[in-house]
Amino acid sequence: MNLTPSELERYHRQMMLPNFGQAAQKRLKSATVLVTGVGGLGGTSALYLAVAGVGRLILVRGGDLRLDDMNRQVLMTNDWVGKPRVFKARETLQAINPDIQVEAVHDYVTKENVDSLVQSADIAVDCAHNFTERNLLNEACVRWQKPMVEAAMDGMEAYLTTIIPGVTPCLSCLFPEKPDWNQRGFSVIGAVSGTLACLTALEVIKLITKFSQPLLSQLLTIDLMRMEFAKRNSYHDPSCLVCGSSSCSENSQTTSL
Repeated sequence: MNLTPSELERYHRQMMLPNFGQAAQKRLKSATVLVTGVGGLGGTSALYLAVAGVGRLILVRGGDLRLDDMNRQVLMTNDWVGKPRVFKARETLQAINPDIQVEAVHDYVTKENVDSLVQSADIAVDCAHNFTERNLLNEACVRWQKPMVEAAMDGMEAYLTTIIPGVTPCLSCLFPEKPDWNQRGFSVIGAVSGTLACLTALEVIKLITKFSQPLLSQLLTIDLMRMEFAKRNSYHDPSCLVCGSSSCSENSQTTSL
């Protein structure tokens, strides 16, 4: 894809980066990114993907905006409380960058829609607020061999990693026993979800453009109470029920049918 004169001007500063340039910007323009859980984390990640010039964003989030979402969901406005947040997210992103395409899916990730969602994108960004959706997305990304950037936070702590099927551990390797999250009751300061969201968007940009190395087989853990960041090597479980050798064989046989 060629860049228009307005795009050349809009993205000029990032194209000045070493190993970036127009080639990387064209890769961003050609990419489709699926973002699930469009809240304080997913919505802010989508914001920075939009201003970076990702050509097509697919936003997936069910439910309506609540007043207690407003301390962190920067794509929202107060007059939208009680309405489906994903449509406001699309409206805001489209207003900020009219050069991109933004699609809104007013639904949660389910067994019925996850395969079509993942197949329609080049990369998935996992920001769902529960492990039911996260597990479904992880399994579909492994099944269809699509990269997934995995990000989550609670309170003042967060984690981030990039999952590439066949190369890195998957989410099931990282969390064979799933945390019991309280979907509505987690504590959050907006600046914490915003910090993680910026790092998440940067991982996606690195994956698409290849101008720098993303977090592969490494889990970034963040304690913002103490301002401590650490990288931990993640374990690839050969017996993983999702990405282990036997599961991969079954998936490939199913796909070939």
